[in-house]
Amino acid sequence: MEALPQTADVLVVGAGPVGLSLAASLRLQGVDAVLVDRAAEGANTSRAAVVHARTLETLREIDVTGELVERGVIVPRFTVRERDRALLTVEFGDLPTEFPYTLMVPQNVTEEILLARLEAAGGRVHRPFEMTGLTQDGDGVTAELASGEKIRAGYVVGADGMHSAVREHSGIAFEGDAYPESFILADVHLDWDAPRDEVMLYFSPEGVTVVAPLPGDRHRIVATVGEAPQEPSAADVQALLDARGPKAHPAVIKDVVWSSRFRVHHRLAAHYRAGRVFLAGDSAHVHSPAGGQGMNTGIQDALALADKLAAVLNDGASDDVLDAYEAERRPIAEHVVSFTDKMTNVATVGSPVLRGMRNTVLRALDWVPAVHRTMAMNLSELSTDPTRR
Repeated sequence: MEALPQTADVLVVGAGPVGLSLAASLRLQGVDAVLVDRAAEGANTSRAAVVHARTLETLREIDVTGELVERGVIVPRFTVRERDRALLTVEFGDLPTEFPYTLMVPQNVTEEILLARLEAAGGRVHRPFEMTGLTQDGDGVTAELASGEKIRAGYVVGADGMHSAVREHSGIAFEGDAYPESFILADVHLDWDAPRDEVMLYFSPEGVTVVAPLPGDRHRIVATVGEAPQEPSAADVQALLDARGPKAHPAVIKDVVWSSRFRVHHRLAAHYRAGRVFLAGDSAHVHSPAGGQGMNTGIQDALALADKLAAVLNDGASDDVLDAYEAERRPIAEHVVSFTDKMTNVATVGSPVLRGMRNTVLRALDWVPAVHRTMAMNLSELSTDPTRR
């Protein structure tokens, strides 16, 4: 096992997109950030695949936005559908941003780009190191690792996901519940004549289904089911599209590149800070993937926190700056959890009468420009920027 630094200004636990963004930003600002992860290697599957406009804006701070855009698929439109009917169309083209679109890029590509930026800033990911304990005092935090080693840091940030060891050892409650359904996640090759400039959200009483283009002539499919198989097959995904997708021009699965299943919770940490310990990303908030906002909100958490930590460590800013992190970011996550939960519940209305009413309302709203703008601002997360509210 590799040698591990014994001290750091900031110890970051978890080397997904959130931890990588945070560590890279800290390093670029001259902060000694040590990043550890319990996995032996980084992600090699696509998983989170949506990067929204606000995240692209924020990532300019660490100079990775250009490469992300080059390696992704630009999608300027989001539609809500029931079978062949478009109930609501959201265009991103008029958004007040340099990035008026959704970018579809696999998570492993995002992590590859972020890791390269971290390494260019003199950092690295230390693997595999699992954190098993935290002890705080007035001057710092001592983190204990399963290897028996200890790291002394001024601050610790948990970017270690929904089952966060940092959150657990800091005693912060994770409030909420789990959706009863499980989710299928699959990257597939489709025989389909639909345009590749649109993310499609299909409503169905059986569950939500999202179909979105990916690089390499692939499509991402996310769907709720009662109980997903461990490794969904082409037949499993085809059955979902047959039951919920377009009928006039059906989509045909040619092959599955990768698939998985997972369960989704809607939870929010009671606090983002406990003394010298902070939470960011899925360790602080998890929710339905209906809007593709989980990783985006987490990356924005990370870069906001990095700036505040750098201000305190480099510039002697008051500790109140760190208190502002929770005050700024937790209400945003609260809104995202609520927004995606409502989308999921509206999408899965079971009663035919209520479905008819929902569809009528959505088609009526589709004629209201203010609704389009509100949806576009929420989905793109530009609404989280106080200068645009």
